[in-house]
Amino acid sequence: MIEIYKNTKIFVACPANVSTGGPELLHQLAYHLRKDLNIDAYMYYYDFDENKFKNPVHREYEKYDNPFVTKLNELEDNKKNIIIVPEIQEGINLLQHFKNIRKGVWFLSVDNYYLSKVYEKILFLDFNKLDLLSNKIEKLAKKFSYEKDPLLKLADFYLFQSYYAIDHFKNLEDKCYLSDYLNKDFLKIGTDLSNKEDIVAFNPKKGFSFTKKIISSAKYIKFVPLINTSRDEVIKTLQKAKVYIDFGNHPGKDRIPREAAILGCCVITGKRGSAAFFEDVPIPDEYKFEDREENIPKIVDKIKDCFENYGEKYKDFDYYREVIRNEPQRFIEDLKKIFVKVWNKSTSL
Repeated sequence: MIEIYKNTKIFVACPANVSTGGPELLHQLAYHLRKDLNIDAYMYYYDFDENKFKNPVHREYEKYDNPFVTKLNELEDNKKNIIIVPEIQEGINLLQHFKNIRKGVWFLSVDNYYLSKVYEKILFLDFNKLDLLSNKIEKLAKKFSYEKDPLLKLADFYLFQSYYAIDHFKNLEDKCYLSDYLNKDFLKIGTDLSNKEDIVAFNPKKGFSFTKKIISSAKYIKFVPLINTSRDEVIKTLQKAKVYIDFGNHPGKDRIPREAAILGCCVITGKRGSAAFFEDVPIPDEYKFEDREENIPKIVDKIKDCFENYGEKYKDFDYYREVIRNEPQRFIEDLKKIFVKVWNKSTSL
């Protein structure tokens, strides 16, 4: 429980004018703190270059209409206030600039914590390099032990987007689960299952080194990469595909597997990262495979099973879709459990 006083301000740190999955979640956090908990919350955009951009808010996030600050000295460093930073190195570096404010880290990705130790501008790395580096996470985790990270220890509490992250950073204290959700407009998209085709969609940014072996072993199957296409084209592809495969590292609860399930795909994953946790990826175990070459024939057989028996196999993901549809409400409920107003009590600052 994090106590919120009547005059508490919460600052959510985010890189300026950047549009990726992580920054959107940070904007959603500030938005719901304001809208649903009536807390005075702000975005704090760091690394804002006034010579490069007129506005620190990326156009994708203007819809949240969050108030913001762009300078460190605009954050009031006192005990009643809170700053929450993302797990990347740029975010954690900010903690050393404050003495009194209560400090939190939101782990949106296990991998990015370690990768940003090597590349501080992790958000701008090309996906081929990211995929290659993600395969070295275990080595990086040993080299950059989070338990010996002096800046990470400056935080007063830690939020985790996945149960995988909670398990990985198990020796941190004052942990809270705070996941995310798919955009409510996305959840309203309808899919005509009668238009489904024998297509496998995949994201080449995730585990492509293994996925391409599957593709090579089943050349008679149509595989469609979700890359170099518009957002609408990605949705249309997932609406047509019967199967979505993802053998990436699953550094958190990834967005596209959930989108694929909502759009009617059977989802097949590896067992890395969050995919190993039913709480994060709640699909039947028969759809999860270790990314080993001897499992490729089994994976191909499962794909064909989904093609041939789609009507039946689609139902295997009913629970997954139900969990995904309930995530927006759970996000708000979890926020209310974590950030608790105490100004009607004797406590005050």
